[in-house]
Amino acid sequence: MHENEIKVREELVRALLTHQCPQWAHLPLQSITSFATSHAIFRLGDEYVVRLPRIESAAASVHKEYAWIPKLAPWLTVPISEPCFQGKPNGSYPWPWLVGKWHEGHNPDFEKEVEYELLAQELAVFLNQLHRIRLTGNEPMASRGTYVGYLELETRKAIQQLQDEVALAPAIALWEEFLRVPSWPQEPVWVHGDLLPVNILVQNNRLGAVIDFADMGLGDPACDLIIAWGLLGPSSRKVLRDNLQGLDTAAWKRSKGWALSIALIILPYYKNSNPGLVAIARRIIENVLHES
Repeated sequence: MHENEIKVREELVRALLTHQCPQWAHLPLQSITSFATSHAIFRLGDEYVVRLPRIESAAASVHKEYAWIPKLAPWLTVPISEPCFQGKPNGSYPWPWLVGKWHEGHNPDFEKEVEYELLAQELAVFLNQLHRIRLTGNEPMASRGTYVGYLELETRKAIQQLQDEVALAPAIALWEEFLRVPSWPQEPVWVHGDLLPVNILVQNNRLGAVIDFADMGLGDPACDLIIAWGLLGPSSRKVLRDNLQGLDTAAWKRSKGWALSIALIILPYYKNSNPGLVAIARRIIENVLHES
C-alpha cells in the first residue's frame, strides 16, 4: 500500500516475541486480514493482539499509544485498545511495536436500513466521554484535530486526480463552503482522530470496542464525527447527532468537511491496494454530497 513498506511476516513477529517477551512466545500467532493501512496485525493467543508499524511515519504513534491510552481508558465505558507491552526495534525490525488486549467483534458494514440506531447512541456516549476527558501534562496534539483547511492542498490535489470519478463542481463548491465554517472556538479536546468503521468493533450491531488510537490527541472534536458519514444512514446519523453533547451546527458542518477531505485523499492513494477503505471513502463522499 505504501512505498518503502516493510513486509511483516509471522516468522519476524515470533522472533521478536521470543527475544523480548518470551512469556507469550509459545502462544498461537495468526495474521489478521484487515483494512488497516499503517500496521500489520497479528492475533496472539486468545487475549492479545500484536501491532507492528509497516511504515516509518506510523512508528511515532507507538510511544504515544503506550503512554496515553492507559490514561484515557479509565474514563471510558467502551473498551479500547489498551497496550500491555511495548517492544523495541532490533537488527531485524527497525521500529517500536505493541502487544495489546484482544477485543472480540468485527468491523461493521454500511448501514442498510435502521439497524444501527442503538450503535449510534453508543458511539455518541463514547465520543461524549472521550471529549470530556481532561488530563494534565504535555498531551499530544492530534494531526487531524486542527483547522480543517490545513488539508487544503491535499484535498485540491485529490479532487483533480478524481475528475473522472466524482462530481468535481459539487465537491469543490462544498469544500469551499466548509473552509468558511467557523473553527472550534474552545480549548482542544481529546479526539480519536481516525474514527472510521475500520477502527470500531461491533457484535450484534452493538459497539464492542474502539481500536487504533494512532492519530489520537487534542483537537477539534468535529474530526471524530466522520463515523457519521462513513457508517450510518440518515436516521441513525440523526440519532448520533441528537445524542452528542456540546457540539453545535458549525461542528456538524466541520465534521462533513473533515469527512469529505479524508475520503477524497483516501481514494486515489488506496485505489489499487485497499478496496475496503476505498469503499468507505466512496460512501462518505456520496453521503456528504447528497445531504444538505
